[in-house]
Amino acid sequence: VARAAVARAAPRRDAAPLQRVPRGTPERTRNLVLVLGSSHPTRAGVWVRVRLPGVRGRSGWLPRATLGGYTLVRTRLVVDRRRLRATLYRGRRPIFSAPVGIGRPGAPTPAGRFYVRDKLTRYRSSTYGPLAFGTSARAPGVTDWPAGGFVGIHGTDRPDLVPGRVSHGCIRLRNADVVRLGRLLPVGTPLRIR
Repeated sequence: VARAAVARAAPRRDAAPLQRVPRGTPERTRNLVLVLGSSHPTRAGVWVRVRLPGVRGRSGWLPRATLGGYTLVRTRLVVDRRRLRATLYRGRRPIFSAPVGIGRPGAPTPAGRFYVRDKLTRYRSSTYGPLAFGTSARAPGVTDWPAGGFVGIHGTDRPDLVPGRVSHGCIRLRNADVVRLGRLLPVGTPLRIR
């Protein structure tokens, strides 16, 4: 996101506003959106349909002029809450799979279509492990992620709890697994939590 903007329900300035899309994330990194499509050019310019950060990962429209350049990713991450497993695909081929910890019944990890917003090492700690990813998913309850509510994918100092339903909504991996995932998962990757 090059300039903060308001996402709209349709590709026009008078369409209902959905949410504000800032330039930065709560983790103080540059904000990204996942591009899903675009409108035909008009006198008012081109509009781009994007996946928006938040609960359920709804989409909205932004003026193309508010966005920077595009980056193509060929990966997608699927988190299966029933099987307690994360699988990273490149194309149709799985290239990574590992057990995960997800949200407890009182603080569930939300289902929906989201994306990976940032890759972070500055939260390295026994709680988050050596590496964390910020996602566009917003948990319905409070999470322990900075700025509250956004679901992180991170390591843990309690590998004995993985797999399981153990977090406040975040997706936890064993530290060795999150480091391996860190070498394979580019920022911008679509994320499906089912």
